[in-house]
Amino acid sequence: MRLIFIGPPGVGKGTQSALFASRMGIFTLSSGEIFRKEIEAQTDLGRLAQSYIRHGDLVPNGVTIEMMAKRLREPEVRKKGFILDGFPRTIRQAEALEEILTELDMPLESVVSLEVDVQLIVDRLKDRLGCTKCGENYNSKSKPPTRDGFCDKCNSPLMVRSDDQPDAIRNRLESFRAETAPVVDFYENLGLLRRVDSSRDPEQVYQEILKSIQ
Repeated sequence: MRLIFIGPPGVGKGTQSALFASRMGIFTLSSGEIFRKEIEAQTDLGRLAQSYIRHGDLVPNGVTIEMMAKRLREPEVRKKGFILDGFPRTIRQAEALEEILTELDMPLESVVSLEVDVQLIVDRLKDRLGCTKCGENYNSKSKPPTRDGFCDKCNSPLMVRSDDQPDAIRNRLESFRAETAPVVDFYENLGLLRRVDSSRDPEQVYQEILKSIQ
């Protein structure tokens, strides 16, 4: 199974990726997680990415693409399949991904666009808590940690991100529409796009995604 989950922040990509990974045995490849691992390992790519992040700049397409390509080439990923979460974000990244997967003889099967009303996204994100170390996300109402204020996975402190305030959330959604929405059109033109309403219970959304890609 080779999928992309695409949608704005707070739409449920991480939740659905985790469900598919646990039930299908496939890898979830999150660009944010891959960035963190490369930076922690102090690889050449990680140091390069960190130099941009440290100055508040976006990591260039070329660095992001090379990080994802490195992960996609790993034997276990090629064997078991993957879900891409947070990549591709731009047309350039989507075109590069097509080239990489063609080289690896691993064509995409489906691209799932998770879609939800803007106000629901704002409501979801304003209650979100993020781990300061591993990046795991929680929600104070719908997915609270077992121990208040601490991550279940690594026991590090949780925090509310500064960009999860309502005004900042709306700005991020505008950025998504401007930059990433064209990627949705890109995959629709390739006949790979499946649209799923992600406003419902996660299990219902999971079943709808399964139905749409079969």
